[in-house]
Amino acid sequence: MLSVAGASLEVVERGQGRPLLFLHAGEGLAPERPWLDLLARRCRVIAPWHPGWGDSPLLDGMGVVDDLAYLYLDLAAELGLDDAVLVGVCFGGWVATEIMVRSTACFSRLVLVDPLGVKFSGRDERDITDMHALSRAEYLKLAWADPAKGEVDFTTLPDSELAGIVRSREAFALYGWKPYMHNPRLKRWLHRIDRPPCCCGAPKTGSSPRPMARTGAGRSPMPGSS
Repeated sequence: MLSVAGASLEVVERGQGRPLLFLHAGEGLAPERPWLDLLARRCRVIAPWHPGWGDSPLLDGMGVVDDLAYLYLDLAAELGLDDAVLVGVCFGGWVATEIMVRSTACFSRLVLVDPLGVKFSGRDERDITDMHALSRAEYLKLAWADPAKGEVDFTTLPDSELAGIVRSREAFALYGWKPYMHNPRLKRWLHRIDRPPCCCGAPKTGSSPRPMARTGAGRSPMPGSS
């Protein structure tokens, strides 16, 4: 556990080399899955569990994504990160974007994978699927190119792990319930990101629940987006 700005963070570290700060999706870090090991082949991967997920406690008074952005800027300063890559997936992509509109000093590259956080369509148009209203099967079909890879047999999990899943879902809803999974002011400030971003989607899914994946980097006002 690391102590940062009065918060305790559970952090997974793997690999050596250029630092890479990995911000996980709303479902959690899932360090047993292969992505961290793949990234660690070339980088020093630093992957915190967001407050409210894993063993990172949710702090009193911390309930908006702005809090996470400032917390991770403090973490980057505490670790002395320089020329680092910032990778954000789903909810973590929202947090990463909020970080970079505030300060890009520690990071030379931004990678967003199916990020939440920005709404591109009109006020009365839904471009972020209400994930909490979907059945598990419907969610997996939208969120995974191969839904079988996201399937979990909850009946086999111990009570402690099930309790952790419930806590993480509560935290996910706390940070993103209203406005639903986006910051209506964030789009205005994307031009402040002065590092080349890479926006990745999931083209094999029938209908991504996340806006940038569906609208594409071409609609993003971030300079040099690809």
